[in-house]
Amino acid sequence: MEHLYAPWREAWIKGEEGSPPAGEEPSCLFCRVFADPGRDPENLVVHREDRALVMLNRFPYNGGHLLVAPRVHRGALEELLPRDRALLVELAATALRLLRGLYGPHGFNVGINQGAAAGAGIPDHVHLHVVPRWQGDTNFMTTLGEVRVLSQDLGRVREELARAWPASAGK
Repeated sequence: MEHLYAPWREAWIKGEEGSPPAGEEPSCLFCRVFADPGRDPENLVVHREDRALVMLNRFPYNGGHLLVAPRVHRGALEELLPRDRALLVELAATALRLLRGLYGPHGFNVGINQGAAAGAGIPDHVHLHVVPRWQGDTNFMTTLGEVRVLSQDLGRVREELARAWPASAGK
């Protein structure tokens, strides 16, 4: 029998991940990350600009799953200024190029889950998902065991993507 080891998911499974101290309201993940650029490696930020950032999803569907978020805290795409909507798409396009070059996925899911009913985990701060996909990446583990197997270390993926991110992207 083989064992799958993913210790970074333990806090999430136990419900500890992102839990605020007793008596405090949780703040928006993206707003917390924007406010603390000194913790970009820990927060898995790949690229940051004045008006947007790109970060790895800590609980990804697949390795390399990126989140592209505007700085402005809005719950809907249509509430963003046109320049911020355009910036999200430009950053997503850069992410697609980098992921394709570094990891060779066979395809991508790119999209926005807007609102809790649509599956948005952070419904008050609109963001775009870029999920690399490989033929056969939904296998018996996902289908039968409702478990995802991720073979990539998030910290290493973050370093590779941050190092490869072009300085002029999105500007």
